[in-house]
Amino acid sequence: MSIIQNCKTIIIPKIEDPRGNLSVIENEVIPFDIKRVYYLYDVPAGAERGGHSHKFQHEFLVALSGSFNVILDDGRSRKEVTLNKPFEGLLITNGIWRELKDFSSGSVCLVIASDIFDEEDYIRDYEDFKKGTI
Repeated sequence: MSIIQNCKTIIIPKIEDPRGNLSVIENEVIPFDIKRVYYLYDVPAGAERGGHSHKFQHEFLVALSGSFNVILDDGRSRKEVTLNKPFEGLLITNGIWRELKDFSSGSVCLVIASDIFDEEDYIRDYEDFKKGTI
């Protein structure tokens, strides 16, 4: 059974330099092997992303630029997390419903996933998700 407490923010190592900072995400930072990387950008004002859960896949979200909110739901409780630092990411384990909203202008959401895209891994209907968590 997946619970919200398994989702957590993780600080990404930051190398500070007067010429600009550098952060590195390697397998030692996140607790899964990286199989896919994608990013969301140019999200229109008021638009929401996510709205699904994964049966097996884990994800790590980072606000590379700007900010957005992530709603986490395990079928029993909900939690909202604001991402707005490029050196902090949110680990979302499998079995957690997620919704992304309140994107600031110019925000970029980096997603690092534990697996390649597989439509069969998605639960896209909230009622079906709730049935599986009871």
